[in-house]
Amino acid sequence: MKARWSALPCGALLALTTMTPQATMTPQATAQPQQPPVLRDGVSQPVFDAEPVRETVWVETGLDGDHDGAVDRVAADIARPAGTDAKVPVIMDASPYYSCCGRGNESELKTYDDQGRPVGFPQFYDNYFVPRGYATVLVDLAGTNRSEGCVDVGGPSDVTSAKAVIDWLNGRAQGFDSAAGGSPVEAPWTTGDVGMVGKSYDGTIANGVAATGVEGLRTIVPIGAISSWYDYYRSDGVSFGFDPVGLANTVEEGGRPDCGAAKQELVDGAPADGDVTPLWTDRDHVADAGEVKASVFAVHGMGDLNVKTIQFGQWWDELAERDVPRKVWLSQTGHVDPFDFRREVWIDTLHRWFDRWLLGVDNGIDREPAASIERAPDEWVDEPTWGGDAAKPTALHPVPGGTPGLGELRPEPGEGTASFTDDPNLGEHDWAQRPDQPSPARTLFTTAPLAQDLRLAGTGSITVTATPGTDTAHLSAMLVDYGPATTRDYLGEGEGIRTLGTESCWGENRPGDDACYLDTEATRSDVDFEIISRGWADLANHESLSRETPLSPGTPYEMTFRLATTDHVIPAGHRLGLIIGGTDNQFIVAPSRPGEIGLDLAKTSVTLPVVGGTAGLADAPAGTPQVRPDRVPPRPHVELNVDER
Repeated sequence: MKARWSALPCGALLALTTMTPQATMTPQATAQPQQPPVLRDGVSQPVFDAEPVRETVWVETGLDGDHDGAVDRVAADIARPAGTDAKVPVIMDASPYYSCCGRGNESELKTYDDQGRPVGFPQFYDNYFVPRGYATVLVDLAGTNRSEGCVDVGGPSDVTSAKAVIDWLNGRAQGFDSAAGGSPVEAPWTTGDVGMVGKSYDGTIANGVAATGVEGLRTIVPIGAISSWYDYYRSDGVSFGFDPVGLANTVEEGGRPDCGAAKQELVDGAPADGDVTPLWTDRDHVADAGEVKASVFAVHGMGDLNVKTIQFGQWWDELAERDVPRKVWLSQTGHVDPFDFRREVWIDTLHRWFDRWLLGVDNGIDREPAASIERAPDEWVDEPTWGGDAAKPTALHPVPGGTPGLGELRPEPGEGTASFTDDPNLGEHDWAQRPDQPSPARTLFTTAPLAQDLRLAGTGSITVTATPGTDTAHLSAMLVDYGPATTRDYLGEGEGIRTLGTESCWGENRPGDDACYLDTEATRSDVDFEIISRGWADLANHESLSRETPLSPGTPYEMTFRLATTDHVIPAGHRLGLIIGGTDNQFIVAPSRPGEIGLDLAKTSVTLPVVGGTAGLADAPAGTPQVRPDRVPPRPHVELNVDER
């Protein structure tokens, strides 16, 4: 198995607070066979109604992140069926948020009794799945809550925190019954089959663990998850203005005093210039997708401006190359869990997914449509495969119009130039308004109104030949759907949902751990344009993302950079727009000396992932849609330096 880094070779050790110490474990190559689940209508049934066994295990990771001379142990809180000899599989959520920030829409934290035994398990996984014959294991990443060590934001400490627990569950490591010292224990109650689930940072850990190829991990369900940490903090040479050390300090609840060295490594390895460094390549799970053996059920919001859609798109594409079993849900929300935008269908689908991959139930879910996409608020369509798998790269070219800074976007290349002056006080919201009026801060090119629907699904790119007026230049590009629509209000504070005052319950209520959660509903916004994909770059990285090349004012440079993954249908009668500008102040930092940037339009093009051919690009006889001031989308509710929950 290929690995970019590895733990120390010693075995991982774990501890339970309530288990009787067992003999030293013997490694086992594969998970043990399990007793058949109790099924009705093809799904596992809640037959284990006794109070679950709740206990804590400390896993020795093989790392010494806090440099205290002792191998770090991470805490894994377990809920599993009581009163049975059946070996059960595990649903695991490894997270840094169990004490600092909380999980789910209601920001639930772990709770413990006065003896330190776990009582309250965030979210519904234990309430719903333990009665159905699963164990739930919630792992505190190293450096968080009750775990030792230090957070390294996607690096070996984070990933090994969860991987070591899987090793213990499969008999390849030892466990201890306390955070320090204690007696060794085993996990005779599990089959060793593990499914990892989680949103955001948690789902990112699932991606990272899957990319190690660890035996025993059967499936992952990453929700709004990162696949490359570079693309969370940077984009093709530019910085989004925040750094991993801030997130590390947050989840460590202010920073642990013995973790200064780990924080300094984050500072040193993430330079503000946006270059790709070894720190970032060590946190690129896409590059290790060839190691993935688990099936993948990915969920992402197409309006997610926190964990941007490029994270899903590049992960999906790499997994497709390796024929990994995959399923995907793409919503219109922002950074929102499907439990809060499609709750009943989500729980039913997740239930059947885990039954298939962890219990071995041949329920057909792997033969059902692989993709479900939200086209309008609460309106979903299913497809046999995701459209991005079949999309064809299609080039469009900006062509000058009669007004400087405005022009057409056409299949045939044209001639001419355009220019704009980088104004760091403006951003995408300012640029996209008034598409028929010139602006000195951006150039804008649109198709004619489309004769038929045009679907873009996948990851696009833009190639520019740009001439900077100073020795520093940042670029921004975006695709815009111009025309009236009703969408989820993913740019608003709830990112497409509103929390209600009513509750619904999912699973067994237990003292200190209820299964009831506030309901939600979709929020809607009537708009006359929607930005459907974005990309940013530092022109100084035109030769390499690993190093900058000094720019000479007045010299043209060619650079290709990515546009975020999208799945969007531009309806007939709408126009597709391409905006090229300088500093998008809603996302990236400005260059030190912003100035005028010229574009050679004959050597500038955008490559789009078009589904079903380019017939939709034909001109429609309809008039040009106009943007009404009362239907302009609000500015995105985006915070820099936000934690990645």
